[in-house]
Amino acid sequence: MDPMIVFSILAFAWGACAGSFANVCIHRMPRGLSVVMPRSHCTSCGRLIPGWLNIPIVSYLMLGGKCRFCRARISVRYMLVELFTGQLFLAIFLKFSVSVLTLVYWLFALGLIIGSFVDFEHMIIPDRITIGGMVAGPILSLLVPGLHGTVSRYSAFCSSLIGLVAGAFFLLGVAMLGSFIFKKEAMGMGDVKLLGAIGAFLGWQSIPFVITVSSLVGSIVGISLILIGGRKLGSKMPFGPYIAIGALLWILGGQVVWAKYVMYFSP
Repeated sequence: MDPMIVFSILAFAWGACAGSFANVCIHRMPRGLSVVMPRSHCTSCGRLIPGWLNIPIVSYLMLGGKCRFCRARISVRYMLVELFTGQLFLAIFLKFSVSVLTLVYWLFALGLIIGSFVDFEHMIIPDRITIGGMVAGPILSLLVPGLHGTVSRYSAFCSSLIGLVAGAFFLLGVAMLGSFIFKKEAMGMGDVKLLGAIGAFLGWQSIPFVITVSSLVGSIVGISLILIGGRKLGSKMPFGPYIAIGALLWILGGQVVWAKYVMYFSP
């Protein structure tokens, strides 16, 4: 069998397993619980889930989306997160092949997935994701300068710090301006810290693209929900997931598209 096919299958499988761990984090982090102990268990009856019933995607389908012991329904979100994470890990592998960059971007993507789904469900982004990313970004930039398209550790570290500051302070300014105009909180600090973490990993060059894409996607989703009656004008909505979409698109080719866009409109 072609080694590329084998590696692709392994990348998807590893991503699905990472998605299973992400589900644990999504459930436990907002509740202040450990993501390590206790072992995976049914949130309804508390029974520990044996390994053979904890196979990503397969177990959910095999059990019909219900606990084997108490038959309580399990949210389809669990399977969807595993499936999406597997596909995302595969996409990153296909772009960066077998490399250290692939491993770093897998870690980065996993953090974005956890933060996004927690934001969807609880309207918060855990500090373990945002502040953790703001700390990990510069450290990994020193270790893997290729994150910033250079072989110089010093240049990569500086790019990471500038990206962190640019991302966080830009969105902080937007949040403060919005609060002044609308006389209420316009954006959560979790979003501010998330963009700072993204800047730390991807550099300041990614910030305009991420802001543009997240604003566009967020606006489309928000307007669509208002039109179909799923949300009222002025109601709160999570912005973190749309920031994450912008960051992931940047990794998977957005920087090339953005460079052509800027070049096209340059005088």
